[in-house]
Amino acid sequence: MELLKNHKTLHMMNQKLVLILLLAFISANNVNGRHSSPLHHNHHGHNHIKGYFEYSAVTCRAYTASITDFGGVGDGVTSNTKAFQTAIDHLGQFGSKGGGSLLFVPPGRWLTGSFNLTSHFTLFLHQDAVLLATQDENEWPVIEPLPSYGRGRDADGGRYISLIFGTNLTDVIITGNNGTINGQGSPWWVKFRAGQLKYTRPYLIEIMYSDSIQISNLTLIDSPSWNVHPIYSSNIIIQGITILAPVRSPNTDGINPDSCTNTRIEDCYIVSGDDCIAVKSGWDEYGIAYGMPTQQLVIRRLTCISPTSAVIALGSEMSGGIQDVRAEDIVAINSESGIRIKTGIGRGGFVKDIYVKGFTMHTMKWAFWMTGNYGSHADDKWDPSAIPIIQNINYRDMVAENVTMAARLEGIAGDPFTGICISNVTIAMSPFAKKLTWNCTDVEGVSSDVTPQPCAALPPVQGGKACDFPEEKLPIEDVKVHMCYYKPKYM
Repeated sequence: MELLKNHKTLHMMNQKLVLILLLAFISANNVNGRHSSPLHHNHHGHNHIKGYFEYSAVTCRAYTASITDFGGVGDGVTSNTKAFQTAIDHLGQFGSKGGGSLLFVPPGRWLTGSFNLTSHFTLFLHQDAVLLATQDENEWPVIEPLPSYGRGRDADGGRYISLIFGTNLTDVIITGNNGTINGQGSPWWVKFRAGQLKYTRPYLIEIMYSDSIQISNLTLIDSPSWNVHPIYSSNIIIQGITILAPVRSPNTDGINPDSCTNTRIEDCYIVSGDDCIAVKSGWDEYGIAYGMPTQQLVIRRLTCISPTSAVIALGSEMSGGIQDVRAEDIVAINSESGIRIKTGIGRGGFVKDIYVKGFTMHTMKWAFWMTGNYGSHADDKWDPSAIPIIQNINYRDMVAENVTMAARLEGIAGDPFTGICISNVTIAMSPFAKKLTWNCTDVEGVSSDVTPQPCAALPPVQGGKACDFPEEKLPIEDVKVHMCYYKPKYM
């Protein structure tokens, strides 16, 4: 009898075990794992063994769907604006349940107008998926100007909403295994140059008033204007992004963190018609009144080509302030300037506690450029008594070659830029270099181990002082991404 009881007990345990394994199998086919699956990677770093893909994300998702489930057609002709919005609205009902939801965009050319994201959501682009921004202006709603700008950047009044847009979100991810977002910007550039725009051009990605944002592993090409624009947001990771635009395309900035806190930008490659990264915080009296700085920003392992603009620009719209920016391991190729501070009377605000090291520059007009007379005001209501404060600017451990002019540092008469430190910098001048290698007015600071010798405003410090660079990490540097996996239905 005891043996029979044990046999029955064992039978029941086996039934439970089978049920558990069955549930686990079903779950694995429908729910993203929070850890790596035991599968092999292909040469792209993503695997297709047994139909699964792996991707890295701050949060893995429990619910997945494909854009084709909502009538999406990837033929490059059919508009998918409604399909995208319907899919996102449907997935949004799951909220944070089980970690949220993911919308998969399979191989194809997916023509679309603007669509809005939702919280606890991932938009994932397959490596052979291309989002094509529509050139039909009717699919670009016009929204209000940004409150810290007071008007559009291209024209008075409103602005066309961005292609991928989100506001008041928590936990949103835009990623892929190097899928492409094509802004088809050429017609917009033509209209801008001809003065034919009623409203400001759209950006490719804009996230507003949001927290916990990840934008990663994508290629962005030919944006109508700026490419990536997080604004009034916090806890942002932007990594593994390739941005490509013709070097003469107007205002195609790469990544513009704007009135944001705790941001990490890393491992990006940018070819731009404007600044590769432009740090901003509002424009003149509107930015002063809004009063939200960009602060706690890390930029690392960036490669930039921008023949007419800066690799990293601070400003010119910096009226809410810029503080605690840390940039390292930067490569600049054929760019106008390595680091540029852009400001002027009427901007107000501040740029302070800036730390840059490990910068390699090839073929530059200026290695360092500071501008205290930048114009371009929002309107005629700017305050002539609003003087920006520029202080504690630290550049160290840099090498440059084929440079036309080492530095052009121009502060504001009566209100000089102060606390400038440049150390361990070697600049090899171009055969066609200016006779005056350093041009400095209304700036104050020090230098150490710099070649060619800086201007008198930056006297050498005895003992070889190294400029500061903080050792403690910012909070965003401790945020980890996880390996997630899922099985698309189409495979």
